[in-house]
Amino acid sequence: MRLRLLPDDPQLGYAPFAWLVYAVLVPFYPWVRNAGPLEWAAHLLGLAAFLVLYFRGFWACGRDVLAYAGGLVALGAIYAPFNPGASCYFVYGAAFLGHALPSGLAVRWLALFVAIAGLEAAVLRLHPAIWIPAIVGSLVVGLTNIHFGEVNRQNARLRLAQDEVERLARSAERERIGRDLHDLLGHTLSLIAVKSELARRLLERDPPRAAREIDDVLRVARESLSEVRKAVAGFRQRDLPAELAAARLALEAAGVALETDAPALALGAEREAALSLALREAITNVVRHARATRCRVALGVEDGVARLVVEDDGRGGPVREGSGLSGMRERIEALGGRLVVDGRGGTRVEVTLPVGAEIPRLRAVS
Repeated sequence: MRLRLLPDDPQLGYAPFAWLVYAVLVPFYPWVRNAGPLEWAAHLLGLAAFLVLYFRGFWACGRDVLAYAGGLVALGAIYAPFNPGASCYFVYGAAFLGHALPSGLAVRWLALFVAIAGLEAAVLRLHPAIWIPAIVGSLVVGLTNIHFGEVNRQNARLRLAQDEVERLARSAERERIGRDLHDLLGHTLSLIAVKSELARRLLERDPPRAAREIDDVLRVARESLSEVRKAVAGFRQRDLPAELAAARLALEAAGVALETDAPALALGAEREAALSLALREAITNVVRHARATRCRVALGVEDGVARLVVEDDGRGGPVREGSGLSGMRERIEALGGRLVVDGRGGTRVEVTLPVGAEIPRLRAVS
């Protein structure tokens, strides 16, 4: 049976083995001092206990981690007065808090760990080489892990919210498709069935009329096929109001406030599809990369040119065009439009698309 020291976690990987480098300080000081066998045995026993608590801590969940973090701090309190290298045990204990506990509770426990190190230093009048690494290291590592632990939890909640939004959208789309196909095909198929039955009865006694009925069946079938193709093409893309609604849900899940100035416009199916896909790609980039708090979407038509602007107050920076932006640019330029992306002071995506004569506003979307 293979001994597994760490759980299967792609995000964790083998990093915990690299973090053990700081524990080398524990045997370093006895080696420098030429410690005797008993002292070596005591420090190695503490190091063995540390390794057990350290690796078991990665298997624990939630508040169970406190037992292992507390055990590491206890080792630090016991061994640090005799071995400055053992002050790293405090740091390892603080490091476990961030990814296991809510940030508020983790900060309180970190304060307790730091207070234990400070109180011991004051009571025993320990050398600064002992208590400074214990306190400063615990604060730096502990607060850093608490921050990233909270970020990871928010990302996990965001993924769950996005999955739920997508599930609800798929469910609503399936219901809409069912209703539309029923409305589209129900009457037509009934008409085809009635005319086919009539043509069968007329086939022997009135062949000319039967032929006319069959011609009607063919015409209705062709019209129905054309309508189904148009409907299926419509299912493959969302119009701008639907894309704006989806954008609002995604941004709210990411904690980004959305401002819109986007009236619904009759742009034509091809141009509206291009702008909808551009809006979707821009909002996806805001959610995934921008780290923004606010996002603004503006849409308008002036002098025969439709202009879509998506801008955020995020980190901005140099724009690296991946497959999403490249595909967006190709679609827009194929229709004679232009895409401009500016990463200064947040990110601003502007799409301009010629649409002919100015198009009146139909209704406001907010």
